Amino acid sequence: MRLYLVPSPIGNLGDITYRAVEVLRQADVILCEDTRTSGVLLRHYNIQKPLTAYHAHNEHKILAHLVEQLKAGRTFALITDAGTPGISDPGFLLVRECLRNGVPVECLPGATAFVPALVQSGLTSNRFVFEGFLPVKKGRQTMMKTLAEETRTMILYESPHRLVKTLRELAQYMGADRQAAVCRELTKMFEETNKNTLEALAAHYEAHAPKGEIVLVIEGAVPKKGKRKERGDDEEDDTDGE
Repeated sequence: MRLYLVPSPIGNLGDITYRAVEVLRQADVILCEDTRTSGVLLRHYNIQKPLTAYHAHNEHKILAHLVEQLKAGRTFALITDAGTPGISDPGFLLVRECLRNGVPVECLPGATAFVPALVQSGLTSNRFVFEGFLPVKKGRQTMMKTLAEETRTMILYESPHRLVKTLRELAQYMGADRQAAVCRELTKMFEETNKNTLEALAAHYEAHAPKGEIVLVIEGAVPKKGKRKERGDDEEDDTDGE
């Protein structure tokens, strides 16, 4: 009786751990966000297990049934199309219900898109905030205003067809000269990290329509006068170890 959350590669099929493959091979059932997408990964590693679709459109309906099967002694492994379940993907509801019912939950370490994007962006990485996808309509303006005051490095997920609009809106609220990085198609053949100002990035992708999965990393605001300044990665540590 156990639920495993198994990170799947964000692009390159080689970016899965040995342990993740072992867990998938030992599970009674593999829950998949999209069985067709997961099927490519599973066939690559010759994993043949019963698959059950578990996604945003059915998770409420089948939640109780899955928990009952787990309580009866079955072992499930949950994977999504890419990355770690529960990070801008299905998983939270099932984890919460399992814990409420005494079902052990174990999340394996592994692939997620925002960590490599943050590290290779060149922006401060000692303090950051992950916001996932911005609201499309309701609450979007309020979120933009909030992020404009955020002093930590910010990480967002965005779709290709909304990227230019988002960059222009961020430039409006944060300033055209705010530094940012667009990380696209991480771990894949056409991987790209483009660092520049919000205004320059918007102009670039308006002229060159982006494709693929996108992570947007944005420089934090300068702390307002009177607020404690956060020590950056490049500042000297003057502590004497006492």
